[in-house]
Amino acid sequence: MLAWAAVKGASWLVVSRIVGRSIDVLTLLILARLLQPAEFGLVALAMALVVVVDTVLEIPTTQALIRLGTVDRSHLDTAFTLGVLRSIAVTAFLLAAMFPYSWIRGDTSLVPAIAVLAFGPALKGFASPATIHFIRDVNFRPTFLIEMASKLCAFVATVTIVNSGGSYWAIVASYVTNALAATLASHFLAPYRPRLSLERLSDFASFIGWYSFAQLISAFNWQYDRFLVGAFGSHAMLGRYAVANDVAVIPTQSIIGPALQPVMAAFSKINTDHARMKFALLRATRFAMLISVPACLGISLTADLVTDIVLGPQWKDASIYLRLLAISVIPAPYFQVLYAALLSIGRPKEIFRNNLLDLAIRVLFVSSAFFFFSALGACVARIFISFAMFGLYVAQARRVFAVGITIQLKNLWKIIVSAGAMAVAVILLRAELDGLQIHAFLRLAAVAFVGAVAYCVSLFALGVRIDIGPGKLDLVDRH
Repeated sequence: MLAWAAVKGASWLVVSRIVGRSIDVLTLLILARLLQPAEFGLVALAMALVVVVDTVLEIPTTQALIRLGTVDRSHLDTAFTLGVLRSIAVTAFLLAAMFPYSWIRGDTSLVPAIAVLAFGPALKGFASPATIHFIRDVNFRPTFLIEMASKLCAFVATVTIVNSGGSYWAIVASYVTNALAATLASHFLAPYRPRLSLERLSDFASFIGWYSFAQLISAFNWQYDRFLVGAFGSHAMLGRYAVANDVAVIPTQSIIGPALQPVMAAFSKINTDHARMKFALLRATRFAMLISVPACLGISLTADLVTDIVLGPQWKDASIYLRLLAISVIPAPYFQVLYAALLSIGRPKEIFRNNLLDLAIRVLFVSSAFFFFSALGACVARIFISFAMFGLYVAQARRVFAVGITIQLKNLWKIIVSAGAMAVAVILLRAELDGLQIHAFLRLAAVAFVGAVAYCVSLFALGVRIDIGPGKLDLVDRH
């Protein structure tokens, strides 16, 4: 029943993120045809600083509240107060950093962009902490409504500004409007009368330490390559690289990412039962990789068609980046599930170690690869890093949760084989279709359909079934 509750909760988040991502893709489609890669690059450079500061100063109030036995008004007040203090800190830091940052980058247009973008993370700190009650009850319907409201408002603002000749300010407006709408919607769905108090700070302090350090390193991990490309490449190169990366991570952000909250909530309820945790970890990683592997591989195999349809012909040079970056994203869900499991048992120090090692490898290999082979080299380096880190995650799951390496690999081998069958089918079909005068959209649709069929048939032939019944949803291996 717990697993089924998590699945139902995750379904709301997945649907929310899929619809939200669909709106994002539509927005991107409009912007890509009206703006140039250099304009995307300028905003990406400004956003890199905003994201790092936002992530570094992140306070894990939600994660802390999930793990508490009970949550009362004083907990909500403390969470809200911490959010407000964080907003003040983020705003002050960004306003202080934007001038030296623009000077280092040699582009004064970064100053107004960063100044406006700073409102995004600042507004998030004023969201209603009462939404935690929905999360603790594994009820994510309100999250769906908040996501939809914020995405639609951001879409309207973006389209209005870009059609008025607002250039890259449309992208900036989208980010800020999304944060504002989400904050207002949270108070509408989970009413909360603000009151400043740090009465329950001790319940948060023990959780913040290593988690905050982990977030600091994680921020540099995810933005390091953008800083690198932005510092030594052109705005156009960074724009292509950043947009390709945003498209590549759609499967993990739209499907796997939203499932983290209910999965963590479910893990937290069984974190003292080692046998159930071990079983739940295997099942969660299998579900995650079942979706991630074919989705990322499919994007990689059709990168040229995706960029042509979604972005337009002026983004043709971004297709090779997308092809490689999509491959680098494949192992990400394994870490996402492990991340949720580690947080549920109060082991953020393990996450910090992972992120620190990731950063060390990233600085060494991405920097070297970019120096010799530009952005293309950075993409290849990211593939190497992601699969090296996958080996670390497997070893860590064995050490922390006593899940053997052989068991973990056996848990995934049928997915890998089926993905291989899908890849062969897609490659063969593309060899036949690419020489014909068929619209790119029709070719992509045909290839996606055949690839999906090949993947599902292969899984079925290997004995993998989805067992759906009253109060349950599971993967069953018949062989």
